[in-house]
Amino acid sequence: MDGWQVGRARITPVIEVETRTSPRFLFSGMDKTGVQAVAERSPWLSGSFVDDDGYLLQRIQCLVIEIDGTRIVVDTCVGNDKPRTNPGWHNLQLPFLSDLSAAGYPAESIDAVVCTHLHVDHVGWNTSRVDGRWVPTFPNARYVFTQPEFEYWQATSYPDGDDIFSDSVAPVVEAGRADLVPVDHRLDAGVRLDPTPGHTPGHVSVVIESEGQQAVITGDMIHTPVQVASVELSSAFDYDQHAAADTRREFLQRYADDTLVIGTHWGGAGAGRIRADEDGRWAIEPVGSTARSAG
Repeated sequence: MDGWQVGRARITPVIEVETRTSPRFLFSGMDKTGVQAVAERSPWLSGSFVDDDGYLLQRIQCLVIEIDGTRIVVDTCVGNDKPRTNPGWHNLQLPFLSDLSAAGYPAESIDAVVCTHLHVDHVGWNTSRVDGRWVPTFPNARYVFTQPEFEYWQATSYPDGDDIFSDSVAPVVEAGRADLVPVDHRLDAGVRLDPTPGHTPGHVSVVIESEGQQAVITGDMIHTPVQVASVELSSAFDYDQHAAADTRREFLQRYADDTLVIGTHWGGAGAGRIRADEDGRWAIEPVGSTARSAG
């Protein structure tokens, strides 16, 4: 379980699923040939974020931030035992909690859970099935949901008809563990939310700052670095595709050069730094995770 060091903060990925993904899953009208064409124009993609066959290298993961003794989980994957329309996510039985513990982060040690948004693959381990009912998986954590995101999904049916709010969000509120916050909320001195709307109405990214260094966890604002090479390329799952593209443009400008950008769904290297060439085209310089140093 490797990760990234940002000043005093350690950011550790805990992967639920890692796979090659057809671009058709994310992008209407784009096939593997289309990805290969983008990679030919932007060769930094190949081997790091897409493969030679035009598949996207993708993960479903949570990212654990540990800073000054505080442990924060960002996004909680799909989860086990949950009825889902997508057959690949239906009633999963995966060792995620064991993997989390093996990384040094048993569920009871987590202080806060942040959901960048409330889609199915970002809220699943918010809850676990115990004696026939859904209870918070992280018993000592405060769960952070942005107010506009919570209110939207409280009033809106999910596209596939899955009852995600009822099994993965409402039980946290009913248990008194939820904090509804503004989209620019600061969790503590080193971790804050950055509003990045478009994918969903209240979507946020998570910024980590320590000792003059900075990292940002994207959420689904950038599903894959292919959307850095082609900024206008919005996901079929985006609530507002035009707003999502505008948000990406602003994000790339804001975090270019020194910030470590960690993609919630990026496979391969999993992270990188934003660069612009002389023609103003954006790229990601991959930064792979490193093992925790001894001591």
